Amino acid sequence: MRFRPLRPLYASRLVAPLLAAALLAGCAAFSAGAHGPDVPVARRVAALLPTDVLLLGEQHDAPEHHALERETVQALAGRGQFAALALEMAEEGRSSARLPADATDAQVQTALGWSDKAWPWTRYGPSVMAAVRAGVPVVGANLPRARMKDAMADVSLDVQLNGEAYTMQQEAVREGHCKLLPESQIGPMTRIQVARDRAMAQAVVKARQPGKTVLLIAGAGHVTKVLGVPQHLPTDVSVKTVRLQAGGPAEDDTAAYDATWRTPAMPEKDYCAELRQPTQPATKRP
Repeated sequence: MRFRPLRPLYASRLVAPLLAAALLAGCAAFSAGAHGPDVPVARRVAALLPTDVLLLGEQHDAPEHHALERETVQALAGRGQFAALALEMAEEGRSSARLPADATDAQVQTALGWSDKAWPWTRYGPSVMAAVRAGVPVVGANLPRARMKDAMADVSLDVQLNGEAYTMQQEAVREGHCKLLPESQIGPMTRIQVARDRAMAQAVVKARQPGKTVLLIAGAGHVTKVLGVPQHLPTDVSVKTVRLQAGGPAEDDTAAYDATWRTPAMPEKDYCAELRQPTQPATKRP
């Protein structure tokens, strides 16, 4: 059986022990009033600046999150402080930097090696094109698929996080695969997750410019401070993280994210249902 990781946010309840420890250590939090749903996005962004890197952690299938991402792109561009838009949805090494501001959607998709099947352009195109129109480079940040096999066997990735955080990342992998992944694959798949976070960190560092901000759009599990991209950034890089949360209870996750931007709840959906279905035998042709 071939397993494919599910994309919606999985991290929140899995990192609870780490969050408690960080809170006891006196982790600073932003005022919730500066990031409430009635506050314009431009003001929410301003409350997080200045910072070298701003991370937006989405639920991939939440339409409101893509609207917030576009508005964040526009807010940064409007301030003239936008270094680059980095994306989990495109591979590291891909870039729109050589394209003109009036490039077509098709030209941008080609430059980024875009997979519309994996990441529908209707969701991400508005944010990407807003950056392109503002003359801001859009760069791929995800680990290239060609390097994933090597990452699965790279034992050095096992020590990129501290022991407790790595254990939490392993549990996140189990949850993300609906607890259907063979235990022998937990280690290799966790290494891929860590390698992806490290690749995204390297991409945003490469795109950094003095006095400007690199914006990374990725799944919320990738941007948590206790497990994700921030763990792989150099100490001289300032970073702010935002969780985009679709519905659910208000949670005190200020140790994992600097701010939470809440959006309306989405219809209930069992993301594991498809994987739980028994494999149907192929029909023989006469």
